[in-house]
Amino acid sequence: MIQLNVKNETSRLRAVILGTAESNGPTPKVEDCYDPKSRQHVIDGTYPLEKDMIPEMEAVATVFKKYNVEVYRPEVVKNYNQIFSRDIAFVIEDTLVKANILPDRDGEYKAIQHVLSLIDPAKIIELPEECHVEGGDVMPWNDHIFIGTYSGADYPDYITARTNTDAVIALQELFPDKIVKAFELRKSNTEAKENALHLDCCFQPIGKDKAILHKNGFLVESEYEWLVNYFGKENIFEITKEEMYNMNSNVFSISEEVIISEKNFTRLNSWLRKQGFTVEEVPYAEIAKQEGLLRCSTMPLIRD
Repeated sequence: MIQLNVKNETSRLRAVILGTAESNGPTPKVEDCYDPKSRQHVIDGTYPLEKDMIPEMEAVATVFKKYNVEVYRPEVVKNYNQIFSRDIAFVIEDTLVKANILPDRDGEYKAIQHVLSLIDPAKIIELPEECHVEGGDVMPWNDHIFIGTYSGADYPDYITARTNTDAVIALQELFPDKIVKAFELRKSNTEAKENALHLDCCFQPIGKDKAILHKNGFLVESEYEWLVNYFGKENIFEITKEEMYNMNSNVFSISEEVIISEKNFTRLNSWLRKQGFTVEEVPYAEIAKQEGLLRCSTMPLIRD
């Protein structure tokens, strides 16, 4: 059995679900894209190919092996995108919450049944249908749960709006001892540089008390300022619009000292090393074209 335990984003990782790029399917049609970045790459003819993405994901699996992390993979569904395992569920404390995601993506959850069967069924929760939530928007951080959301009346118009107010309320009820803090994110269906698809596209805590942040990802300046005050300006690495577009905030912590990052993130990686982090660099630029990176393709099950 798997004893789930995730209290934050950076404690020592012991078990994780890593997505797969195998049998990823053909390049989607423009009208079938879920986010503006994928859409742009389809239009430009630069959408990533399976043969280039598989080695990127295997590079991450190799890093996990180096640190003795137990890695689970989804069962491969033919011609189906299963890279972003973070979207389909998330663990807080000892509970796994099934994400209510875009209906087209339900097969991704079914493909991890062999892992879910190792978890006490009483510890698997499915939120009511009206609660829309994806794991990229949910960040347990010790006594807090940070949640990215969009509460505008035009919510239904945005395929990029993934987590709603109903879900924020439901999670607060589910974890009454936690302080749930929601952040309104900037959404765009067409402009990738003006779209924070998930909270982890513009913010991520690292180490014990540091964070990567992108101001323009937040709709409400005071909410952004709250994070700056919470972590302290000197502990924050502020990324540019271009760096957000390239997913610099979407790195992944194996521990408070070790971070997996994309090898092209030169400014970020050199700052991380100056702060004393060990940076495990991997190639992930092809996967990044789908508006997701390292945090998006991993779903932690156990952290010490």
